[in-house]
Amino acid sequence: MHENNEPKRNRRMPFYVSYGIALLIILLLNTFLFPALTRARIRSVDYGTFLTMLEEGKLSEVQLEEDEIYFLDKDGQLYQTNAIPQDYAIVERLSAAGVVFARVYERQSILGYIFLNWILPFLPLILLATWLSRSINKRMMNGGGGMNAMMFGGQSGAKQYVVEEGASVRFADVAGQDEAKESLQEIVGFLHDPKKYEKIGAKMPKGALLVGPPGTGKTLLARAVAGEAGVPFFSIAGSEFVEMFVGMGASKVRDLFRQAGEKAPCIVFIDEIDTIGKRRDSGRGMGGNDEREQTLNQLLTEMDGFDATKGVVILAATNRPETLDPALLRPGRFDRRVPVELPDLQGREAILRLHASKVRLGPDCDFNVVARMTPGASGAELANIVNEAALGAVRMGRDEVLQQDLQEAVDTILAGAQKKNTILSEHEKRVVAFHEVGHALVAALQTHSAPVQKITIVPRTSGALGFTMQVDEGERTLMTKEEMLDKIATLTGGRAAEEEAFGSVTTGASNDIEQATKLARSMVARYGMSEEFDMVALETVQNAYLGGDSSLACSEHTASAVDEKVVKIVKSCHEKARKLLSDNRAKLDEISGYLYEKETITGEEFMALLQKD
Repeated sequence: MHENNEPKRNRRMPFYVSYGIALLIILLLNTFLFPALTRARIRSVDYGTFLTMLEEGKLSEVQLEEDEIYFLDKDGQLYQTNAIPQDYAIVERLSAAGVVFARVYERQSILGYIFLNWILPFLPLILLATWLSRSINKRMMNGGGGMNAMMFGGQSGAKQYVVEEGASVRFADVAGQDEAKESLQEIVGFLHDPKKYEKIGAKMPKGALLVGPPGTGKTLLARAVAGEAGVPFFSIAGSEFVEMFVGMGASKVRDLFRQAGEKAPCIVFIDEIDTIGKRRDSGRGMGGNDEREQTLNQLLTEMDGFDATKGVVILAATNRPETLDPALLRPGRFDRRVPVELPDLQGREAILRLHASKVRLGPDCDFNVVARMTPGASGAELANIVNEAALGAVRMGRDEVLQQDLQEAVDTILAGAQKKNTILSEHEKRVVAFHEVGHALVAALQTHSAPVQKITIVPRTSGALGFTMQVDEGERTLMTKEEMLDKIATLTGGRAAEEEAFGSVTTGASNDIEQATKLARSMVARYGMSEEFDMVALETVQNAYLGGDSSLACSEHTASAVDEKVVKIVKSCHEKARKLLSDNRAKLDEISGYLYEKETITGEEFMALLQKD
């Protein structure tokens, strides 16, 4: 696909507007500036002053006209005065004073006046007007807003992608979203053969809303629909509708739908539609008739007004569906909601293979292992992992990507790159080794924990001084209460190892504490895993696709009771971890010493040391 900003007609600034502006400037100059300059060169005096200067011998040249006299003084200053018809002796008096009669001031002819005052100033102004016209037209072509939009009407600024054979995005270029592609396949079929649907009386949805976390491929899916159908694709972000001047956003919406109607059948894609589609709440604000609400109202009107049988399909994407106005989601507008979720294990492997198809791979690359190492990763993050692995291979002087490059890329994405400048003291390095082995040992000694994949005490740019990676054998969707308690115990294992080995604690467990507390609070307030509160929801989640921020929805007394239960859970798990490490103190010392020397060990090495008699 390539970008095309058509239609370009009616978007140029009319030539008569620019030349009209130039003509207005010339009129002002001729009315005020040029006469003022001429008057500034000639000094007007009365006839008495003229006679006084004559008597004092200050005049050098004089020009007598029928009703005016122009004269120069000895300094070359030009003067003008009105002639007195009754003073017949003025010529003799001038001659007696030795004043020269000469033409000191030349009146302009009509043609000369027109040339000097109209034609000559007009030439540079023509050039200026032409330059201004071209500059404004260029900005309008690029979708400029502000004063241009106020004077000439808001342009949508939508980028149009014209489908070219072999250059468009297809469904084959989108991996890990099989359900979403299946939901959108009907739109492709309708754009290909609308009569098949009209024959049975079926109507195509006017709009489809793509909902999911960032980086899952919502925009790519929209372009793939256009590529499969072979129709033009208009793309615009919701923020591009927002303007400083009220009414400009609505004007852009009208222009967008006008272009879409001219190019039908086509796809119109609005990214981040929550920017203009938020729920209207004018009753609680300072006034609802603002720019954003006018833009939303115009969008609702346009979606009601156009005929879906023409083949104009509206696709939109958002990470915050809960904030959208209900009127936008009712049948007849965005009829269909297409979830674009984070990929599962098979989806992650397919995405990795898709992006790795353009990379030279070594024989030991195992994408299933990488997919299991990255639960919860989006398609964009997986693509970044493949690219980081390729960059790492080049950095190491290899011409192909090996499995170790992929694993190091995962570590870089999850924990940051290795921090080569950080130098730990011998004591700090030993504390970190015991801390990380504490995590791994508690996880391995429990029943419901994922196997340890890797342990390292190499500092990372994220601030981590080391980490322990656990990888499940398969995809996990649900977690039992026992699994969550074991996970909390594993998180407390690092602090427990410090206490067991050194009898003191450090600040290195801050992230572990945060995760353990959050997990325990979710067990009590969200998942109903406590006897005290049973199946009562005490916590609400906002922005599920953007981090899942939560807030307690209960009284202060209940919140205090929740805090007590959370402390009790974390404390019991901490005690469990300390007991496991105390019972296996010899293994803790042995494996920590081995990690201290090696700095990084694999899960196989760890299990071999643990199972060794």
